[in-house]
Amino acid sequence: MKILVMGAAGMIGRKLIERLLKDGQLRGTAISSIHGFDVVEGSFQDTGSIEVSMSAGDISDASVVDALVDHNPDVIFHLAAIVSGEAESDFQKGYRVNLQGTQNLFDSIVARSGYCPRVVYASSIAVFGAPFPEAIDDEFHLTPLTSYGTQKAIGELLLTDYTRKGHLDGIGMRLPTIVVRPGKPNLAASGFFSNIIREPLSGLPAVLPVSEDVMHWMASPRSAVGFCIHAAEIDGETVGPRRNLTMPGLAITVGEMIAALEKVAGAETASLVERKVDETISGIVANWPRKFVAERAASLGFTAETSFEDIIQAHVEDELSD
Repeated sequence: MKILVMGAAGMIGRKLIERLLKDGQLRGTAISSIHGFDVVEGSFQDTGSIEVSMSAGDISDASVVDALVDHNPDVIFHLAAIVSGEAESDFQKGYRVNLQGTQNLFDSIVARSGYCPRVVYASSIAVFGAPFPEAIDDEFHLTPLTSYGTQKAIGELLLTDYTRKGHLDGIGMRLPTIVVRPGKPNLAASGFFSNIIREPLSGLPAVLPVSEDVMHWMASPRSAVGFCIHAAEIDGETVGPRRNLTMPGLAITVGEMIAALEKVAGAETASLVERKVDETISGIVANWPRKFVAERAASLGFTAETSFEDIIQAHVEDELSD
């Protein structure tokens, strides 16, 4: 089993490779090699039995993507993307990476006769746009109101059509906002959802740029990796022709997040969150969906946390434990 992880230097990509190395198998077959690719080259410890290699480049360059697919990986995790805030501020770069990069991957696969890998595509709940119902079900239409959401929605359509034509075997995952992200803040407009938990748990202040009644759909990095693994292993015939699925998550307000932080870590830790509204971020977040009923994904075996205390605890166990 040969695996390609595009976006390997990102948080989910790194954790996914760590999980694959730990499991040693995917889809009931021993993993022989993992190649990780990103705009910067990542690094992983040698595991002995599994060959791990890393490279860096630009997926908007078709020749770079062709070189990755030349190895005929059995499973391709396409996690590489410009995040939401950067895609909105740099219009051309967002389309070059998020759309052209995806098109390059799919076209490179098509160019190889008899080759049909499982492609796991990381989409986003940003494919949905206001006005929203109280809860978005699996029949709600895609009308994104951001450049990032538009790029991901087009990617979903391409994934479905290339799968329908038999060129690849795709599963698209509309990921919730992933919280709590380790490391430093990135350019995603959703970054504050992690910041207001991660920094206080480390004894540092954090800024809350939206009102406490803002509700959002979330899952942990641990769940995100689980989504990837399950998407790689699930039977495509069971999924059917609609290959893009809204992943399970937890609908919770920012105020409830801070209350959960206080419950887990105490009032002193929760007091490190400073309320300071940012109109730009508030405006972006106002166009995001709040709550989902992810029945299709749940019926197909995808799972996520059901309380925010569990999400915080997952972060503590995975990132802060000795």
